[in-house]
Amino acid sequence: MYWNSQFLRSIQLMKADIPSFKQYPFHLPSVETLDELVLHPKVTFFVGENGMGKSTLIEAIAVALGFNPEGGSLNFNFSTYDSHSPLADYLKLIKGIDKPTDGFFLRAESFYNVASNIEEMDREGFGTKVIDSFGGVSLHEQSHGEAFFATFLHRFRGNGIYILDEPEAALSPLRQMSMLTRIHDLVQENSQLIIATHSPIIMAYPDAKIFEFTESGISESKLEETNHYRLMKQFFDDKNRMLHHLFEG
Repeated sequence: MYWNSQFLRSIQLMKADIPSFKQYPFHLPSVETLDELVLHPKVTFFVGENGMGKSTLIEAIAVALGFNPEGGSLNFNFSTYDSHSPLADYLKLIKGIDKPTDGFFLRAESFYNVASNIEEMDREGFGTKVIDSFGGVSLHEQSHGEAFFATFLHRFRGNGIYILDEPEAALSPLRQMSMLTRIHDLVQENSQLIIATHSPIIMAYPDAKIFEFTESGISESKLEETNHYRLMKQFFDDKNRMLHHLFEG
């Protein structure tokens, strides 16, 4: 049941095909030490400091699944700037028996481009308006956070695979908590989510698998063991002491 209900079981790096581990992104410890990542059937988190390769790997997984590097559903094929790495070409995806009926790649840094492409498609007037499946209100006429959450709330239909890259960048702490509720709804609707995040709130979703990206590579971790959680806890447990160390240098 564990395997059959999972859309994407694992990812493998085809190391023998890589021309050089001295070039980006193959020189990153998270890529160089990667053999296989066995994903959770419902929710998997990628966490770690900036520059450790979280977004690079999650983008490669999305591209290998057929998503646009800048985000969107499988039928989004626009390109404003070709900046994605070649990592997707060297990933082998091990899939389950069942196939998802929905999917979306949601990334904070290029969400504006997705919103613009939706308006462009609707101006061309091909049948039902695309924006209707995002809540019916122009994403450009909402705040970044509102548009981001509207997409997560309305466009994700369930029984799908959803790839999210740093969704907390547009969300307040309260919205991040609301996002936990929406993640749970999607899990109950037979969905699988892979999320790169810096937010201890979001990564607190129970029974998820957390992979932490460090200079040593990728390792499985518990929420309370992650650097993000420990740092935030240390800050709020003794804010004045932390601020003193920060300001005194």
